[in-house]
Amino acid sequence: MDEISRYVAGVDVGTANVRAVVASISANGQLNVIGYGEAPNSGMRRGVVANLAGPQQAINKVLCDVERMSGYNVNSAAFSINGSQIISTRTEGMIAVGAIEHEINIDDLERVEEVALQGRTSPNHRVLRVVPLQFILDGQGGIKDPLGMTGSRLEMQANVVSTITPNYDNLCKVAELANAAAEQVVPSAIAAARAVLTERQMENGVAVVDIGAATTGVAIFEENDLQYIGVVPVGSNNITNDLAVMLAIDTEIAEEIKRRFATGNFGESESPVVIRWRGKELRFERDQIDEVVQARLEEILELVRKELKKARYEQRLPEGVVLTGGGARMRDIEKFVRATLNTSVKIGAPAGLTGVTDAVERPEYATAVGLMLMAADGGGSGVPKKMQKRSKKSGKKGGFFKKVLGKF
Repeated sequence: MDEISRYVAGVDVGTANVRAVVASISANGQLNVIGYGEAPNSGMRRGVVANLAGPQQAINKVLCDVERMSGYNVNSAAFSINGSQIISTRTEGMIAVGAIEHEINIDDLERVEEVALQGRTSPNHRVLRVVPLQFILDGQGGIKDPLGMTGSRLEMQANVVSTITPNYDNLCKVAELANAAAEQVVPSAIAAARAVLTERQMENGVAVVDIGAATTGVAIFEENDLQYIGVVPVGSNNITNDLAVMLAIDTEIAEEIKRRFATGNFGESESPVVIRWRGKELRFERDQIDEVVQARLEEILELVRKELKKARYEQRLPEGVVLTGGGARMRDIEKFVRATLNTSVKIGAPAGLTGVTDAVERPEYATAVGLMLMAADGGGSGVPKKMQKRSKKSGKKGGFFKKVLGKF
C-alpha cells in the first residue's frame, strides 16, 4: 500500500449495530475502500447513548476489525448521531458590509452566519450543521455563493440542524473512550443521503428515509440543499418485538422470521412459515406474521408522512423517496411504501466505489459509507497502523473534539 496515502473513516453508531468503513486516498485523489466492519451494539436507546460502556466496546471492536483489514490505525473519523431530538430550524440574518464596492469575504460570511444563529437555537442545543439556502445581496436573492461579489447589505437564509447538547456530548465521549476523535458528527439520514443520492435527485426534490433498528430518519433535499431533517422513534426492531409478543417466541426467533419471511407484498402466500430452531421445527401462520408486520410498517410510514407534511413536502417530491438502513432490506418493502405514501420509491445503496466494496454496497451501510465520503470531502489524515496501537482499556481518555459547523 502506498505509504503516502491518507485515509478517511466513517463510523455509524446505531442502536443495534456499529458499522465502520475506511478508505485510502492516494496522492492523485483516488478513493479506495480498504476496510469495513460491523459489531452488535448495546447501551443505546432509540438512537441515543444510554450508557457509555456498551457503545464504546462496540466501536472499539469494529475499529479493531477494520484496522486488521486495512492495515491502518483509525485515530479519527466522522461519526453518526441519531435520536428524535435532532431538529431543523429555519433562520435568517442580515449585516451591513460597508460601501457598495465592498467585496464579500470569508469574514462577512462568518458574521452573517453568526447573526442568523443568534437566538434561533435553544441554550441546551448543539448546532450540527448550518445549511445556507440562499444569500441576498443588496436585494438580489437566489445567490448560492456570494464570495467575491460586491455589495453593501448581505442577508442569509439557512437551515440549522441541531440536537440537545447531552446527546452530542455523550456521543463524543464514547468516541473518545474508543480512542477515535470525532472529526465530524453528522445525523445518520444526512450521511446516508451523501452515499446514495445523485445531484439530479437533490436538485429536483427527494427524501431519504433511513429505517434503522430503533429510529427512522427523514432527510429532504431540494435545489441541492438540505431542506429538512426529522427523526421518529420507531424502527425495524419494533417489528421484531411485535412478532415476539404476538407469536409468543424469543426475539431471536422473531428476528429470524422477520429477516427471512417478512415482506411488503402482503398476502402473496398463504403457506405457513416453517423454520428449524435449535433442532426443533417451528410453524407459524403466514397471516399472523403479515398482520403484525403490516401494522407496524403502517405506523412507521404514518410518522414519516407527518414529517413530510410538517416540512410541507408531502406530494411535492418529484424524485420520490429513497429507502436506506437495515429496514430497507425487507423484501418488497418498496411496493408497500409506494402504495402507502403514494410516491415513487427506490432502495438506496452505495454504488460506484472501488476496493473491497461487495459487503458495503448495501442499504444498511449507506450511513457508514456516507460518513466516510464526508470525511473525504473535508479532508482526512492517517498514519500506518504499525506506528500506533489501539488501546483496549475502556477507561483511557484522549483527543479533543472540534466544533463542526459543516455545510452539506
